[in-house]
Amino acid sequence: MQDQILVLNSGSSSLKVDVFSFERDDHGVALAEAMAERVGTPEIQIQIKRAGNEREQIAPRGQEPDAALECILDAFLAHGIFPPERRLGIGHRVVHGGARFTTPVRIDATTRAGIETCSELAPLHNPANLAGIDAAMRLFPMEQVAVFDTAFHASMPEVARTYAIPFELAGKHGLRRYGFHGSSHAYVGELAAGLLGRPFADCRIITLHLGNGASACAIHNGQSVDTSMGFTPLEGLVMGTRSGDIDPALVSLIGERENLSPAEVETLLNRKSGLLGLSGKSDMRDLLELAESSPDSPDRERARLARDVFCYRIRKYVGAYLAVLNGADALVFTGGIGENAADIRARCCEGLAFAGIQIDPDRNANPRNFRLSPEAAPTAVFAIPTDEERHIARQTRRLLRSA
Repeated sequence: MQDQILVLNSGSSSLKVDVFSFERDDHGVALAEAMAERVGTPEIQIQIKRAGNEREQIAPRGQEPDAALECILDAFLAHGIFPPERRLGIGHRVVHGGARFTTPVRIDATTRAGIETCSELAPLHNPANLAGIDAAMRLFPMEQVAVFDTAFHASMPEVARTYAIPFELAGKHGLRRYGFHGSSHAYVGELAAGLLGRPFADCRIITLHLGNGASACAIHNGQSVDTSMGFTPLEGLVMGTRSGDIDPALVSLIGERENLSPAEVETLLNRKSGLLGLSGKSDMRDLLELAESSPDSPDRERARLARDVFCYRIRKYVGAYLAVLNGADALVFTGGIGENAADIRARCCEGLAFAGIQIDPDRNANPRNFRLSPEAAPTAVFAIPTDEERHIARQTRRLLRSA
């Protein structure tokens, strides 16, 4: 029996659709993907890619999410992908599940209302996710599942998720640490356990999702016990345009001295800080190129500082999570930077040999079987490509097949 799962990731102006096929095992085979960009505008563009990297531009029949999704489905069907007799269900990425949604859930009117309530926690993301859910519910009369970015971190103990602010205030407004990138951390953590030849539920793993957004996660026996992002994705590591951890007093100080409102300071910290604020470059590839430019370049030292601050912050979190986990069986790099930037991986592991974390330079330059560390190293170091869509498909299938 072949199960096909469609995964929908709906953004404010984009729609990403993936189809996976499952038979006996839980790994799944990617059959096709589609990307609709500039949704909601006359400039909408749709492209599909089938297995084998065959790409095809699709002429849109409308600019709204419903029209884009219907167009993509028709293109899939023309190639025998996601036919009615093989459809098991649809999995939706939802950024924020708040304290209510801690596992994948079937979508019904009550679930939808709950996701809408969580929109105040993710005003830029949940409404767009809901628009995709509504479009899919209208077009597909079948089981649909919401998988939340925050859900994997619901297992964080109270001591890890609590802010030391007035207890009543935190309770009144739901002010606590939620964490993000949960699907990515869970996916690569489970794969790392497989590479170790051990059950995920019997491993201590530190995962580093390093991209334009970046976060670290401490995983104990298959469960997230701490993560670097907090109430919002602004907390934690240095990112492409986000500051990560700062002294909270800087918010009011910057506002007063620059005559900025709290919202404007938040925008500055979210969109004008991080690597961009330090170096003028938000893309790590551009920053590394600038860091190795001529010594006469006026921006070279700023680029090097940004690179070093980025890696130093990561090492601090890795050290903290080694303490939380009492050591680690594996350290995993993922995300665009984590998967591709060998120099950054090496710098992040400097000074960690005391904890059994070492990188083999040759393996780091040319990863074999994902492993970067010597075989005899006490802590395995991996670079594993993330696949959040596959994780969502798996979670959707597990829920629907468990009934």
